[in-house]
Amino acid sequence: MAPEQQTPPLPVPDTWPPSAPVGSAVQPAHALQWRDYFTDPLLQQLIQTALDNNRDLRLAALRVEEARAAFRIQRADQFPTLTLGAQAARARVPGDLNASGQSAIGSEYRVELGVSSWELDLWGRVRSLKESALQQWLASEAGRRSVEQVLIAQVADGYVGLRELDERLVRARRSEETRAEGYRIFTRRFEVGSASRLELAGVKTLLTQAQSLRLQLEQTRALQLHALAQLIGANPGPLPPLVPFNQAALLADVSPGLPSDLLVERPDVIAAEHRLRSANADIGAARAAFLPRIALTGTWGTASSELQGLFDSGSQAWTSAPVISLPIFDGGRLSANLELTRVRRDIALTDYEKTIQTAFREVADALAARRWLGEQLEVQRAGLDAQTERARLAQLRYAAGSAAYLEVLDAQRDLLDAEQAVVQVQRALLSSQIALYAALGGGA
Repeated sequence: MAPEQQTPPLPVPDTWPPSAPVGSAVQPAHALQWRDYFTDPLLQQLIQTALDNNRDLRLAALRVEEARAAFRIQRADQFPTLTLGAQAARARVPGDLNASGQSAIGSEYRVELGVSSWELDLWGRVRSLKESALQQWLASEAGRRSVEQVLIAQVADGYVGLRELDERLVRARRSEETRAEGYRIFTRRFEVGSASRLELAGVKTLLTQAQSLRLQLEQTRALQLHALAQLIGANPGPLPPLVPFNQAALLADVSPGLPSDLLVERPDVIAAEHRLRSANADIGAARAAFLPRIALTGTWGTASSELQGLFDSGSQAWTSAPVISLPIFDGGRLSANLELTRVRRDIALTDYEKTIQTAFREVADALAARRWLGEQLEVQRAGLDAQTERARLAQLRYAAGSAAYLEVLDAQRDLLDAEQAVVQVQRALLSSQIALYAALGGGA
């Protein structure tokens, strides 16, 4: 009675937009296990710890077990429930209630195998309900994989964020030390009258800016570490020294394939498709409810008035009570239930299409970010080289007496900003690659 399941056409283009180039990689994301994609040993250790301890993932796994148990319950309705029962009864009937006028004591002993209200599923109502429960179970399993995928991406992005902050802290501390030494020198020069109060105030301002930046980064790093600890469900402990951020080979390269690949690789899309199939099966059960239902109830066994004669020849006993019911008037309940299942099917269909659209956008965004952030990084590095040269020349001009120290201060301030910007763009580029891997269904 369920309508035929038809997969709707893709509500997205067949190819990625021109602003999101696919690159030259040939390895699809789903073919790379997360250990192959995330090559940093420490990151691999953190991800494995998260998979073992994260509470959200545990809840998702428990929901899978819950859906599996619900499916087994629904599947059991297809089979008769057999019960074995034994009964022993004795009763005394007073003489004034007995035709003979004499009181009598009667006994009855039974051993029976019974079937209670087993529905003959002629119209597929029970089968449809079982199919609905099965699809819900499969949807919950795909949901668990989706949670696992998101968790892996979050841990990787949190780890990259820590590395970014560590690198920015290295540069901020180095700048702070340099400026503290400069402030010490200018304080001495001011005391002997070879530097002006304006120059001393400028050097101190530059020092306090570096100190303020370092303190902000220290706070941000502490919060980032706390968030990572919650993700992995354990204390990550002191992290070992890291290689320079711009020399780290953290990620492999992947190919996005075609948008249609998302249908079979993204766990959230797979889960939405199973929910659509479940809603479709519910329509079949709602249609079958309009037709007659036949249920069998019966027993077979042996009965006797004497316990020792319970299994004698001729003691066989049985009952049969088939029930046929056909709804005639229910105040529109069945019609409303059918309408409800159809609306829920339409909701599931819309959710399925929306999930595909979201997946398409996430991949397209990640591809575009990978392209433009890569170009931004080249520009930022060129700008850093220029700022480094500017700071060196300003220092030489000041030492030669051809420039005021304010020129040196401006150059040093801009140099620190350029160093921080390069590291931030590097982190954003790595984050976009992590997001691309997750958006393509990798890691699940």
